[in-house]
Amino acid sequence: MSKTYDAIIVGAGIIGCAIAFEMSKSGKKVLCIEKNGAAGSGSTSNSCAIIRTHYSTLYGAALAKSNYYFWENWAEYLEAKKNEELATYREVGCLFTCFEKNQFGYKLEEIANKLDIPYEVWTPNKMKEKLPIINPGHFYPPKKIDDSNFGTKNGDMRYVLFFPKAGYVNDPMFATQNIQSAAERKNAHFIFGSKVTSINKSNGKVSGVSIDNNEKILAPVVVNASGPHSFKINKMAGVTDGMNIKTRALRVEVAHVPSPKDFDFEKGGYICSDDDISGYWRPEVGNRILIGSHENDCDPSEWVDPDNYNNQITEKSRLQAMRGAQRFPKMGIPNNVQGIADLYDVADDWIPIYDKSDLPGFYMAIGTSGNQFKNAPVAGKMMKELIDYVESGNNHDTDPMQYKLPNINFKLDMSYCSRLREINQESSFSVVG
Repeated sequence: MSKTYDAIIVGAGIIGCAIAFEMSKSGKKVLCIEKNGAAGSGSTSNSCAIIRTHYSTLYGAALAKSNYYFWENWAEYLEAKKNEELATYREVGCLFTCFEKNQFGYKLEEIANKLDIPYEVWTPNKMKEKLPIINPGHFYPPKKIDDSNFGTKNGDMRYVLFFPKAGYVNDPMFATQNIQSAAERKNAHFIFGSKVTSINKSNGKVSGVSIDNNEKILAPVVVNASGPHSFKINKMAGVTDGMNIKTRALRVEVAHVPSPKDFDFEKGGYICSDDDISGYWRPEVGNRILIGSHENDCDPSEWVDPDNYNNQITEKSRLQAMRGAQRFPKMGIPNNVQGIADLYDVADDWIPIYDKSDLPGFYMAIGTSGNQFKNAPVAGKMMKELIDYVESGNNHDTDPMQYKLPNINFKLDMSYCSRLREINQESSFSVVG
C-alpha cells in the first residue's frame, strides 16, 4: 500500500526544510525527499550564507529585514531544545560600494529609509580607518587579468554605504540540519538518497510522486524546492509553459584567499557587495577572505545541466582573487587558489519564485539565485500560508495573497514572487538580488 502524506516537498535544502518545519507545525503530515545523503548537502552546503538587509527592491529588502530577527534569535525560531548545538550567526556589518553603475547607492538609501533599515555613509578615509588594509579605489569596469589596464584606479570611491545589520552563518549545512531537527520534532518525515522520478497526477491534479525505487507516494500537495534542479522538476510536472519567469542552473565559483599578513580579517573584516570590482567578499573561518563574483559583461555566464557540470575550480577563482587584490593589495594569492564550485538556481530576473503553478496542488519555492539563504525562515512561513490560501479555494493568480511579514510592519504582495510576473527591472540582475 502506498504511503500517504498531506504534502511532499522535493528538496531538503534550507528552503525545503523551512517549508517542512512550518507545514508540520500546523499539524500537516509532511514528507521531504532529498536525492543527496543529508539535509543541506546540495548547493546549500556551499552557500556563502551571508545575512543582510539591503536589496535592490523594496519587497526584497522588506523580506530580508523580516528574516533578520530569526537569525539573531536562532534558537527561538527553531524552538530548540535546551543546550542543543546550533549553527552560529556572526554579525560583522556589510559595505556597499557606490558609484555611477548603481546610481551611487541612492536606491538603497531610499529603500532603507522607507523600511527603517539602519545604515551609515562612509567616506574613503572612514573606510581606511575601519579597515586599514583596504584600497578605496574605483576600479570599474571589470577587466580580464591580461588587460593592460587591470588594476588601474579611476580615482577613489566617493563613499560606501555601511549596513550594520549584516553577517554570516558559520556552517550553512548545519543550519539547515538545525531546521530539519526542528521539523522532525513536529513529526515531519525525511527520505534521503532517493530521487524523484515523476510528479504524479489524477483527475488533473497532483496526486503525489514516484521515487527511484519505483515507490509511489501519495499527497494532494507537492512543493518544488529542489534548487538547481527546479527546472527539471517543473518539466516533470508539466508546468513550464505556464510560467513567464523560468529558472536554470548557473555554475559559479568562490575563491578562499588568506588574509593579508598582520591583519586578522576573520576578526576585523566586513562583508561587502563590491560591484566596483564585480564581486563580493566576507570573512571566512581560518582568517581567510571569501571572494565571489557578480555577474558582468566581462565574464560569460556558464549555464549548465545540474547533473553534469565541472565541480572543480578553474582560473575563474584566480580571476576573482585578483580582482579582490585590487581592494586588498597586500593580500597574498597562492599559486593554487583554493575555493569551491557549485550552482545557483537562477530566475530570469534573479528574484525568487514563491508561487503556485498551473497544476493544482503543485507549488514552487525556486529561483533563489544565490541570495535567498537568509530568507529561508520567512520563505517557509510564507509558503505554508500560500498553500493554505490556494487550497482553501482562493485564486492567487487574480487575487494575490497579501502576506503580513513577521517582525516588521509590512505587507508583501506575493505577486512580486509570481511565476507570471514581468521581468522586474528594479533587480540588480545579480546575486545581490
